[in-house]
Amino acid sequence: MTCPDCGEERLPFAVPSALREDVPGKPSSVLLCPHCLQLEPVENPDAELSDFTTISDVLPEDRDAAAAMTLATALLSSLALHRQRIDALLDRVEAAGVDPLLVLDRLADDPELEPNFDIESRRRQLLQLRE
Repeated sequence: MTCPDCGEERLPFAVPSALREDVPGKPSSVLLCPHCLQLEPVENPDAELSDFTTISDVLPEDRDAAAAMTLATALLSSLALHRQRIDALLDRVEAAGVDPLLVLDRLADDPELEPNFDIESRRRQLLQLRE
């Protein structure tokens, strides 16, 4: 399925069960645009995303940490609405031994990503909220 925002082919992946409570609607799966990071909850996608480097090679190698980081980054489009969910997802990334703010810095510099929000400014806002 193509992204309604930018026309890129969206990537389906199953949301790990431990992360579902932190995704709006608690979906078992989502479609994610690897270009603009638009996220859509779905049930039973056709394929399973196992390589998060197709989104960005700066995402963690650990699959669950990469899923949590990807979901948190996509939810940054509405930081005010999803703050608690984002915090919970980033806590999971930190628990896996990855610095999520460093990953956000690197995602902001990734020329392949063009989300509908400024990752760098959301990172600064997030830093202030998490202090």
